[in-house]
Amino acid sequence: MRYRLIGREHLEKGKQYIFCPNHFSYLDIPSMGLIPKPFKFIGKNSVSKVPLFGYMFKKLHIAVDRNNLRDRHRSFEKGKQALLEGLSLVVFPEGGIMTKNPPHMAPFKSGAFKMAIELQIPIIPVTIPYNWILLPDDNRFLMKNGKASIIFHEPVFPDQHEGNEETLRQEVRSIIENELHSTFK
Repeated sequence: MRYRLIGREHLEKGKQYIFCPNHFSYLDIPSMGLIPKPFKFIGKNSVSKVPLFGYMFKKLHIAVDRNNLRDRHRSFEKGKQALLEGLSLVVFPEGGIMTKNPPHMAPFKSGAFKMAIELQIPIIPVTIPYNWILLPDDNRFLMKNGKASIIFHEPVFPDQHEGNEETLRQEVRSIIENELHSTFK
């Protein structure tokens, strides 16, 4: 798989971020592994059931059962702890591959944005425009030939939103939507 990383200049050395990418394909997870910073994923618990990869995911990252309120809180706290330890986080704000109509995104969940506000960690909106074409979510797992792109946008700083999680979430979503819209006019 060939990748093109765009916008790495927005990532300051020694600084941590919460990366928020769109999520339309299973290819998005390994794509985000190309982030040039130490990080942890927060991802759905079912990923930990995938042979071999799931074991590594469970040991290295933060799995969450989205249907369990207590587990969601536990993963939120583990995410904050990872940030306090100097790591970055990758959180798919749609909560998984939720849309049936890519490149239109599903609604964003609030966890990443609440964490960013609480700890004053900047968010990097990430657009992954082509993975859903290269590896569609159609249960056939047939990959097409092509080049994937990962676009790191400029950081969005939570202090500019005065503690308003909704406006922070909308700004990040708008940045990703605008990039998707300009790509698929």
